[in-house]
Amino acid sequence: MIAHPRPLIEVFAAMPDFRKPRGKRHPLTAIFALACCAMLCGARSYSAIAEWGRNYGTRIAQALGFTHATPCAATLHTIFRHVDRDAFEAHLGTWADSVVGSRSAAPETPEPAVALDGKTLRGSKKQGAPGTHLLSALAHQVGVTLTQRAVDDKTNEITAVETVLEQLILEGRIVTMDALLTQRHVAQTIVDKGGDYVMSVKEHQPQLRADIALVLTLPPRGDRHDTARTVDLGHGRIEPRHLTTRAALVGDSA
Repeated sequence: MIAHPRPLIEVFAAMPDFRKPRGKRHPLTAIFALACCAMLCGARSYSAIAEWGRNYGTRIAQALGFTHATPCAATLHTIFRHVDRDAFEAHLGTWADSVVGSRSAAPETPEPAVALDGKTLRGSKKQGAPGTHLLSALAHQVGVTLTQRAVDDKTNEITAVETVLEQLILEGRIVTMDALLTQRHVAQTIVDKGGDYVMSVKEHQPQLRADIALVLTLPPRGDRHDTARTVDLGHGRIEPRHLTTRAALVGDSA
């Protein structure tokens, strides 16, 4: 029997309310639910979230848990400024992991995979932030961020990756990443936690790249030797890809 993850609104309800009882008008769970629904509908600012709440009226407000009219943009700004972001992300990450786990347990489901990827937040410089950069773990199947960690700049992803991996359940999962994170200690951590990995190797690791190229030229010795080709068209360019797989057997040398 496949266990189903609990509703997201129950995750919101588990968050401790940091506000003092006096003057508290709106339930914190309802505010989180409002922001979630509005953002799913395209809202990207406090004003847009507040407007979404007003536009859908009393029935939706009550369904989300409000006993009064939905909050204004200023109230949303004040509340979200004081939310414990680390605790909030930890709760959401655990819930997202349970969603991925429930899908992985379903029959005929592809092998679960997690992508490690670093991105600089769009608009961070305009907001006065010094190029805010995040290293995120994204579930391939559902496109949900499982956890993320802020880093000073892209070169620091190598030091931040261990913290991200510590927060993930990797048993039976495949972890993919770009060439920057192709490091021995990263591979060892993933294997120690029961996972597998797919790493990219580029020119900045010439010896490893040469070793892999040599292994692919060796004649197969009973192991699988598969090849696939794809051609993608988009973003103003044509991108052909050629993928060859071969098991590296004990005794292979370079």
